[in-house]
Amino acid sequence: MNFSGISFVVDSDYIVGIIHFAEILKTDTFMDAKQFEKISKALADPNRLMILKELKKKKQNCLYCVDIYSKTNLAQPSISHHLKQLTDANLITSEKEGRTVKYSLNNGVFEEYIDFLKGFQA
Repeated sequence: MNFSGISFVVDSDYIVGIIHFAEILKTDTFMDAKQFEKISKALADPNRLMILKELKKKKQNCLYCVDIYSKTNLAQPSISHHLKQLTDANLITSEKEGRTVKYSLNNGVFEEYIDFLKGFQA
C-alpha cells in the first residue's frame, strides 16, 4: 500500500486481528477497564465473597436480605453496604417484592469478567 509517498507492508493476519478487535469493541459484552476495576474491588472483600457464596448455594441463586442476615455474623447496616457494593458492580441484581428485596447472582457479568481475565493469558 502507498499513502502519499509512504509504503506499508500489510500482513493479512494483522488485518484479521484488527477486524476481530473492532468486532469485539462493537459488542455489548466487552468489559471496559473501569467496569473490571469496580468488580475487582467488590470481590476484594471477604464478607462480599461470603454473600456471593451463599447466593450460589441456593438452587434459585437468590436470597432475601433476611436470609443473608441469618447466614452471616454481620450487622444489618453492614449487609446493606456490602449488597450495595455488589449491586453497583452488577455482580448481583435486586428485585423488590413487596416490602422485601430479593438478590440474585448476575451470571453474565461473572462470565464477562472471566473472559476479560482470560485475555491476559499467554
